[in-house]
Amino acid sequence: MTQQHGAQGDSVADETGVNGETLGILARRRIEAEIIKPIYEILKRDFGAERAQAVIAEGVRGAAVDAGRQFAAREPNGTSIASFVALQVLWEKDDALEVETLRADDEAYDYNVKRCAYAEMYHAMGLGEIGHLLSCARDSEFIAGYDPRVELTRTSTIMQGGKRCDFRYRMRDVKPAEPGEEHADD
Repeated sequence: MTQQHGAQGDSVADETGVNGETLGILARRRIEAEIIKPIYEILKRDFGAERAQAVIAEGVRGAAVDAGRQFAAREPNGTSIASFVALQVLWEKDDALEVETLRADDEAYDYNVKRCAYAEMYHAMGLGEIGHLLSCARDSEFIAGYDPRVELTRTSTIMQGGKRCDFRYRMRDVKPAEPGEEHADD
């Protein structure tokens, strides 16, 4: 079964674009990348590529956890894999991803990304060397903020040269979060 789903990572539920339309994640990532690119180039020039990438990675990780928490706070019945799956439309918008769903139930959400416009965009912008930091690295951090009971395993990404991105989300064996309950790591 092939359908559109997405990679996780940012707070956009209340962001609107032209004519009041909700801005998709791909559009947000393009705007962010246009701002980050010159900053990254300056960091690279002044501190070297390794340090520049570490700074970008640290900032993006923190933003992704915060975004996950923001999305979780909007879930009236608490977070779950099902509520997480329902968010995927934001990452799919603008034909951003082509996904093959393998499993979607209360315990797991498994899918393979077969085409990734995020990777295409970052490479076209000359940011392929940090595209994984700007997008892929957000995924595990976002889910940690959204629902610490869910963990992500991924062994391959298109961004870093793989033929596919293999997302495997699993519900850990812990007490379910109640609506309005704070996450243990908040």
